[in-house]
Amino acid sequence: MTATAPRFGSAPLVRLLLVATVLLGTVFTVLSGTASAHAALTGSTPEDGAVVATAPQDISLTFSEQIAMGDNSIRVLDPDNKRADTGKIRDLSSGGTVAYGIDLHAGLPDGTYTVAWQAVSADSHPISGAFTFSIGAPSKTTAAVPSEEAGGGLVGTLYDIARYISYAGFILLVGGAAFILGCWPRGASVRPLQRLVVQGWLTLTAATLVLLLLRSPYTGSGKLGDAFDLGGLQDVLATKTGAALVSRLLLLGAAALFVAVLFGAYAKRETPQDEEENKERKDLTFGLAVGGAVVAAGIAGTWALAEHASTGIQTGLAMPVDVLHLLAVASWLGGLTALLVALYRAPSLENAAVRRFSRVAFVSVVVLAATGLYQSWRQVGSWSALWGTSYGQLLLVKVGLVAVLVGIAWFSRRWTGRLEQRAEADAGVGAEAEAEAEAATGSETGGGMETAAAATVVGDSERATQLARQKQALATARQKRIRDSDPGRIGLRRSVLAEAGVAVVLLAVTTVLTSTEPGRTAEQEAGATGGTAATAPTTEGPLDLTLPFDTGGENGKGTVRLTLDPGRSGANAMHIYVDGPDGQPLDVPEVKAAFTLTAQKIGPLPIVPEHFAPGHWSADAVQIPMPGEWQLQLTIRTSDIDQTTVDKNVKIG
Repeated sequence: MTATAPRFGSAPLVRLLLVATVLLGTVFTVLSGTASAHAALTGSTPEDGAVVATAPQDISLTFSEQIAMGDNSIRVLDPDNKRADTGKIRDLSSGGTVAYGIDLHAGLPDGTYTVAWQAVSADSHPISGAFTFSIGAPSKTTAAVPSEEAGGGLVGTLYDIARYISYAGFILLVGGAAFILGCWPRGASVRPLQRLVVQGWLTLTAATLVLLLLRSPYTGSGKLGDAFDLGGLQDVLATKTGAALVSRLLLLGAAALFVAVLFGAYAKRETPQDEEENKERKDLTFGLAVGGAVVAAGIAGTWALAEHASTGIQTGLAMPVDVLHLLAVASWLGGLTALLVALYRAPSLENAAVRRFSRVAFVSVVVLAATGLYQSWRQVGSWSALWGTSYGQLLLVKVGLVAVLVGIAWFSRRWTGRLEQRAEADAGVGAEAEAEAEAATGSETGGGMETAAAATVVGDSERATQLARQKQALATARQKRIRDSDPGRIGLRRSVLAEAGVAVVLLAVTTVLTSTEPGRTAEQEAGATGGTAATAPTTEGPLDLTLPFDTGGENGKGTVRLTLDPGRSGANAMHIYVDGPDGQPLDVPEVKAAFTLTAQKIGPLPIVPEHFAPGHWSADAVQIPMPGEWQLQLTIRTSDIDQTTVDKNVKIG
């Protein structure tokens, strides 16, 4: 049995799906804030806010995990915003401790110095920060450091959107091609499916090029104009992520050859005429299947090489498991999109193709469950991290969406069964309608030539063409009536469309998940001192506290109030309000904050809020890496030389 479909354009349908993925990717990027990473600054010499009697010879920074630094990753600026360092970064790591240092110029004068740093963690996400120390006594400083965290701003948003689009392109390319080869070989000659796969290739290629160009400003300056800096691009090519992106482009070249053969030689041999042609088609199918699988696995491996799978425990097993996970996602969701296009745009679709895809989807779900379970254990590590970290919570959302998707797929299987029950009843009518359509227009390969030849014989080709069009319109109308009278076909379309909608949201959550710090990181840091993240004290709701201060100078007394929302580990919004003795806003020159988790030897983590209004400072995306009892230090400067630091222990969940 064959089933017809309405004459909706597949290009608008695919464009609608792509637009939806971009919009959802943008929303999730904004909601997730700057991507967290494994590594964090755990200490420095001198410490943030320290006042030393004599100028140190160097500055050293200690990090929680391995990082990658460039030639300009650490900068020390004097009060006049001039470089106070020699520019040579030294690796001081030893005995499991990750540390880097930079030498200072000799004979530095007294005053306040700013240390700005930026690096790339082992899982490819950028990190950055800044802190100050003073020689002799604090002073006024004009040093300017980037106000945005690494990986943030416009460049960060564009980079995250490109990452999301690259996943979408991979799914359309691999899943669409797998649907044709494994479920519906005749689809190789169907234009809508050809456009779907080609658009997937174009989308993935364009997104990969954008990622390669944006990588330098994403991990460095944050300026969009630096995307075309050849020096920065050369530096990117020397990194693990740059190598992965270049490898992806090379593999996409092989994928282009695969697509050309699939829609060229393979499509032309749709109906073999003899045994020899049938054998050639089988050989070609086998070659395409093997070659396509190798190329698809290679492209998936470029993500495994540069993302979470390449760091942490059991990387030798985690990377191939991640490749299987990505291939299963592409086979399921990409095949689902191809099925949706075929149902709405292809002139006919055999029930056998739907049954084959149903089996492919089932196998994909089994592979997803097995690989996803391993990935969850590896990245989360414990039940407490599953509920108490951003990664764990996003993972629960992803699992819920997969469950919804599987539920909708179950309804699709029921509609497929109903189609099979009606196959014999509709076979005769469907064949008659198709015969009329073929008689009117001919087949795609030779019908048009036969109609033209018949028109030439009667000597009235224009009239013959007009009659043929009328017959085609009647046949199409009859096919539409047959289709619309089949509730199974309508139900299948609706359920597949619902699956595709949920799949778009699932892809967005997965993209955010790949840029979020795994929950196991907090567990490992807590285990170093015998504790667990689950036993750390928690707060109920946002943190809100008020502290008095006195810098000792004129107008140096008042109160400072800090709010931290939601007051949990992960991203928080911070607001600081400074009031004078009369309760009115006091607009002091500078306010800074720092968090230190003494039990785990993390911090101080410096925060430099932006001046928002008189007496009001704010900072977005304040990252608290793990729950526990943190020491909060607030530094208030009321003049060029008058400042004080007040501290308070706070419990963060």
